[in-house]
Amino acid sequence: MHRSIATVSLSGTLRQKLEAIAAAGFDGFELFEADFINFNGSAAELGRIAADLGLAVDLYQPFRDFEGMPEAQFRRSLDRAERKFDVMQAMGASLMLCCSNTSPLVRDDPALAAAQLHELAERAARRGLRVGFEALAWGRVTSLYGQAWDIVRRADHPALGLILDSFHTLSLKDDPAGIADIPGEKIFFLQMADAPLMAMDVLQWARHHRSFPGQGDFDCVSFLEKTLQAGYTGPLSLEIFNDVFRETPNRRTAVDAMRSLLWLESEVRERLAAAARPAPAVALFDPPPVPTLSDIGFIEFAADEASAPVLGAQFEQLGFRRIGQHRSKAVTLYRQGDIHFIVNAQPDSFARERFALHGTSVCALGLHAGDAQRAAERAVAMCSLRHDSPLGPGETAVPAIVAPGGNLVHFIPGEMSSAALFDADFVLDGQADAAGAGLRGIDHVALGLAVDQQDTWVLFSRAVLGLMPGESLELADPFGLVRSRGVANADRSVRLVLNASPSQRTRTARTLTRTGGGAVHHIALACEDIFATVDRLRAAGVRFLPISPNYHDDLPTRLDLGDDFVERLRVAGVLFDRSPAGDFLHIYTDGGEQGFFFEIVQRIGGYDAYGAANAAARMAAQAQQA
Repeated sequence: MHRSIATVSLSGTLRQKLEAIAAAGFDGFELFEADFINFNGSAAELGRIAADLGLAVDLYQPFRDFEGMPEAQFRRSLDRAERKFDVMQAMGASLMLCCSNTSPLVRDDPALAAAQLHELAERAARRGLRVGFEALAWGRVTSLYGQAWDIVRRADHPALGLILDSFHTLSLKDDPAGIADIPGEKIFFLQMADAPLMAMDVLQWARHHRSFPGQGDFDCVSFLEKTLQAGYTGPLSLEIFNDVFRETPNRRTAVDAMRSLLWLESEVRERLAAAARPAPAVALFDPPPVPTLSDIGFIEFAADEASAPVLGAQFEQLGFRRIGQHRSKAVTLYRQGDIHFIVNAQPDSFARERFALHGTSVCALGLHAGDAQRAAERAVAMCSLRHDSPLGPGETAVPAIVAPGGNLVHFIPGEMSSAALFDADFVLDGQADAAGAGLRGIDHVALGLAVDQQDTWVLFSRAVLGLMPGESLELADPFGLVRSRGVANADRSVRLVLNASPSQRTRTARTLTRTGGGAVHHIALACEDIFATVDRLRAAGVRFLPISPNYHDDLPTRLDLGDDFVERLRVAGVLFDRSPAGDFLHIYTDGGEQGFFFEIVQRIGGYDAYGAANAAARMAAQAQQA
């Protein structure tokens, strides 16, 4: 498809926006009128800039408050339109967006609206231009696409068509099924926007909280599917108003935008193929399939010569055993159960670069994938960069990509065992099967992100890794709110939790300030008997975060728990949560002010969340330790 994006979706000057749009691989753009008005150059100059960048000016927008007006206002609006047509012709734009009227003067008269739009289209046609009519969700008398289509049909002019916008339809919970019955040639343009579900005024929702498809809660896939079923063959565009995007570096936003369209196209393509429906008249993006992830095979930590032994001692205190040393590099392998931690202190390495930026921190995740090579190829197709590490003789090549924020994700061949993965690169200790403290696997990895990184990670997790986002939550830190959203694969063997804080005073935000960017801020390790594991860890000297006794006093008022069990939780310092499907027991290590810490968890039954009900207790305790 021809891929486009509205200039309002990006930060920066108009020229900077166009350069970012071109660099991300778009074919064209929607020119938002305010961007042109503030542009220090002529329409003809803008057209030349666009042409030099290989971009088409797909749409000029918006033209407001036109249809259904009293005669005097209508005539003045025709004069306004002629001036807009002058500008469009000078820059090489052939289509103008006319949005439904919000003026208090507008009349609820579809016949009048159609007649006036017919006249507008006639004037456009004389210049070789076209007009697209769009229903604004807050339009005074026309707010639904069906109403807009009725007016376009009544007007019956070849230079007048319909413009569809997923936000305007889905925010009103209007059914997009009827789009499939509209003649495709009468749909002139398609704008896509996702959004989180919010109970607020639709105009404010639209102006501040739209997001790229795949980042929000709307069914954008069905919307595009219905439009293609109508026979639409025009541009696929993004029109996103978002407070975060107004501040985010435009080149990063443009890459996210392109990734969202590629993901959207591929999802529709798969859905049509699965339903054995005819292929659309346009070619849809066809990347390698979503990877089948089975678990987190290893977590790699960046360190230097001084911090590596300290980190290793912390792991051993948690029950890990040092089981191997890299054959050619300053890299050490630790294991407990099915958990593998790698400490990389190799000079002149990727890990050392990350250490210089973030200090002792996670620098890479290894994910088992059914077809590792194809997983990496999909990631590259979805706008991620591939990473190739230098290899010594006989060392194992594991495909890797750069994740948002700069850390690596390695794709381990699904059939490769841990022994096969590490045997070639490490001199392994034959005494590697120590009982440890009862930790068996990695339950989830939690990332602390800047606010402008969270949606990027949601889309990356979905489009590249095939993880599905869960509910978005707001957690109460003593110094502000933390927005949290989990992403996971179908069998929950790979879970990430994405945390971001608008406040600069929360622990999440302070950690970001110290490290210079988003990073893993805790790792949750699974066990089968949390009380036995905690006892072993305390005996080994592990310090756990002290929880207020008021927390455990309050538990019986919220949950039907026996006194003996509550007392056991209190003595151990373990937190508890319950869902209809099961229970969740967890406890946190005391990470001090370094930011990074561990969580020990036990899931019982089908519990599928992350103990969000206890987040406030944890963050309050951490604040009081500072």
